[in-house]
Amino acid sequence: MSIDRVNLMLLNMSFGTLPPPFVEARPTCGLILGSGWSQALPDAVVGTRVGYDRIIGLGPGTVPGHAGELRLVRWHGVTAVAFCGRRHWYEGEGWTPVALPVELMRRLGVRDVLLTNAAGGIHPDLRPGSFLSIRDHINLSGLNPLQGPPVSGWGPRFPDQSRVYHPELRRLLQDAARNAGVALAEGVYAFTAGPAYETPAEIRGYAALGADAVGMSTVPEAMIANAAGLRVAAVSCISNAAAGAGSPPLDHAEVLAETQRVTPQMTALLEGFMRKLATEKPTSPDA
Repeated sequence: MSIDRVNLMLLNMSFGTLPPPFVEARPTCGLILGSGWSQALPDAVVGTRVGYDRIIGLGPGTVPGHAGELRLVRWHGVTAVAFCGRRHWYEGEGWTPVALPVELMRRLGVRDVLLTNAAGGIHPDLRPGSFLSIRDHINLSGLNPLQGPPVSGWGPRFPDQSRVYHPELRRLLQDAARNAGVALAEGVYAFTAGPAYETPAEIRGYAALGADAVGMSTVPEAMIANAAGLRVAAVSCISNAAAGAGSPPLDHAEVLAETQRVTPQMTALLEGFMRKLATEKPTSPDA
């Protein structure tokens, strides 16, 4: 349940498996594209591609809707690495495949990370097809990817969690959404370990805690990236109403169908964010 010494070796080995274009490009931005989000990345902005099966410690995923491919992207003058599909704790292979994308970004010199996912809407205003910028999270899983031996480059033993999601990147997301005509709420995301969906009683409890949406990813990557000093933003596509909030029985195929329906909005949001990132002017000394 931690990054042990064997996994630390895999983290070191995996960097050496990246083809030269990724190392030489010096990307400044990293994307982790969750369920259904990979289809929102236009082919025209993609250069080099490498399958997860070629990256030691990452490997092909087991969840439909996750492409399993690392892509080098050039968009509005911003060079980015895009992990198209993510690995999850519930896939049963430990923290290494979950942590690897963030660690590879760090070693490549990435400063800004945008995490995406499909999530269940808890707040009544978050209907399927809407979008949520994550302001904060609640870790309900009892899991922590920072447990275990300290990892060089992941910051202090006890990282601060008061600003995991960077206010400047959240502002850029909101600006991008406005310019694209995409409604983007802001709120709190609850992380559960999965892979089972939540019970209605659990959803009522999460709502009482202040959660607006719920999902099975994103928080571990955000915690690692924040600890390592990267600026983090995260956005959820609300693919369904959470259990007990008026939805029929939950089904992953319906989640993917909903993300397929709103792919144009996903693309507009990603494109707008990259455009804003290219022209960013910090609004505060620590932004």
